[in-house]
Amino acid sequence: MAEVLNKDAFILPEGVIYLDGNSLGPMPKVVPARVQEVMTGEWAQMLIRAWNAAGWMAMPERVGNSVGRLIGAPEGSIVMGDTLSIKVFQALSSAVKMRPDRKVILSDTGNFPSDLYMAEGLVGLLEQGYELRTVAPEDVAGSMTDDIAVVMLTEVDYRTGRMHDMAAITKLAQDNGSVMVWDLAHSAGAIPVDLAGSNCEFAVGCTYKYLNGGPGAPAFIYVRPDLADGATPALSGWLGHRQPFDFDINYTPAKGIERMRVGTPPILQMAALEAAMTVWEGVDMHDLRRDSLALQEQFITEVERDVPQLTLASPRDGAVRGSQVSFRFEQGYAAMQAVIDRGVIGDFRAPDIMRFGFTPLYIDAADVSAAVAIIKDVMDNALWDTDKYKTRSRVT
Repeated sequence: MAEVLNKDAFILPEGVIYLDGNSLGPMPKVVPARVQEVMTGEWAQMLIRAWNAAGWMAMPERVGNSVGRLIGAPEGSIVMGDTLSIKVFQALSSAVKMRPDRKVILSDTGNFPSDLYMAEGLVGLLEQGYELRTVAPEDVAGSMTDDIAVVMLTEVDYRTGRMHDMAAITKLAQDNGSVMVWDLAHSAGAIPVDLAGSNCEFAVGCTYKYLNGGPGAPAFIYVRPDLADGATPALSGWLGHRQPFDFDINYTPAKGIERMRVGTPPILQMAALEAAMTVWEGVDMHDLRRDSLALQEQFITEVERDVPQLTLASPRDGAVRGSQVSFRFEQGYAAMQAVIDRGVIGDFRAPDIMRFGFTPLYIDAADVSAAVAIIKDVMDNALWDTDKYKTRSRVT
């Protein structure tokens, strides 16, 4: 197997060990020049002609194919644009309409809150007895009842890294007559994913984490190809119209995945993402997974040996853990701020989780040991125990 480490492809500030690519990936070196080219060579010189001459209008499908190659999606089954919350709403609303005789959306209590909020909003709009039902993550498989229209889950828990079995749960859902929607926010670019093999109907995900698309990078939506011409997007925007420049006053959905387009694509953000995707050329996701697990195991071993104040929150079994490791500490927010102040960047998730992401494209074994040494110093000397670190910022 090949090594995937490619630190030279990224802009990494000197003196920083970045263990937060699971929240915002670092900038690939190719991105600034590409964005500058779009601004000065395309927008500035071509003006509106760039939609055709520079291929802007085709970017959502073109970049979607790049993402699709990392998550096992066939060509033409993914489109980019909007935010992940919007794509969750599109997938859910389309899925619910496929099972009009059922009224329940099943999810779990470990799902990312925004996904649940979007489901709550959809239930409120639909009324007519619709319900969002949440169960503990470990209870999902045993909660398949015949009133469930849609099962909506995030494959990798954002707090602990706990992984659902995509293939097994999809089969259970479909055997139950339910439609399956997966959120791949912490999967795409982190673990091997086989959307086609899973047979799920819908999937969504963001691109600013492991895919390094930058803050606000566009989200993606996948629709299984045999369903794409029948899916009904509740958000029927003008670029999802069959002929948007006919300016028809009535909506006619475009063919296939294009109907999941909504509004004007964010060209600068999409150009950054398209450039960032070049760092994945030649990377085998199984090689990446092997290296990620090795880094995680090293981190867990060294933290448990040297920093007994922290308690493992992630699954100990790497086979059911994504590409992050979380530890619990009662003063986790303050401790993480102190660690960050000393050059190891992770993040905090309420109520008590210190979260660390492992991306073997730019993290190696030496980084792991250096990070643990800093965490040990912070904990052994209670360097977190100051008002400076206890005062919460808006982003944690």
